[in-house]
Amino acid sequence: MDRRFHFISGLPRSGSTLLSAILSQNPRFHAGMSGPIGGAFTTMLGELSGRNEYSVFVSDEQRRRMLKGLFDNYYGPEYSAEVVFDTNRAWCSKLPQLKQLFPQGKVIACVRHVSWIIDSIEQLVRKNAFQPSSIFNYQAGGTVYTRAEGLANGDGMVGYAYNALKEAFYGDDTTNLMLLRYETLTSDPARAIAAVYDFLGEPAFAHDINNLRYDASEFDAKAGTPGLHAVRPRVKANERNTILPPDVFNRFANDAFWLDPNLNPRGVRVV
Repeated sequence: MDRRFHFISGLPRSGSTLLSAILSQNPRFHAGMSGPIGGAFTTMLGELSGRNEYSVFVSDEQRRRMLKGLFDNYYGPEYSAEVVFDTNRAWCSKLPQLKQLFPQGKVIACVRHVSWIIDSIEQLVRKNAFQPSSIFNYQAGGTVYTRAEGLANGDGMVGYAYNALKEAFYGDDTTNLMLLRYETLTSDPARAIAAVYDFLGEPAFAHDINNLRYDASEFDAKAGTPGLHAVRPRVKANERNTILPPDVFNRFANDAFWLDPNLNPRGVRVV
């Protein structure tokens, strides 16, 4: 099958699973939560590098074929969709490779105010009070301050994704990059999805945003974080107060660089 590949990336807790659930209503599409391809891709890049003594026998063309083969073989006959969306936070840091492997492939980066991302993760931790989460290596200690610090550092769940997003946003491979705001997706899903279809160059499809179905409960339970990928049947904005201390919440208050047109020198589309 002449299958097309696109990519969902960006920040955690910012609507990537919700976007996948909506897109999956289209029978021509396959989309889901983060899978194994991103990690395998990064590992293979490393194994084919100069640290492998046999790398002298591997050309860049062979590297391209092997890396593209990850997608072709993983999304084999088990998947009948014409268009596949692979989700991983690493894709924002791999735009130069993706551009060469999939020149027509688009990257949709989901974004959200970082303070609310930290708040959302903290809510999950407190909701599952008797189940230490894989997000924090199943450690039962710590406070909201150490958890926020761990999430925000360069190797943390949020910090890594945020830095990768900025790398993509300010790099020179932004032609096929779009940022989709969580706030837009939840408050005006029809406009958000219409923008996604326009960005992809796909014909419109009548989605039912009041009847979504997505189940990753088994994965979430194993990760010690039930509800991590939960999607409500109906798309709507959820207004509430933060549970973070003011100093933690305010620490990230100015991190939404994508909202300032003056900080968007390449004119990346932000919806």
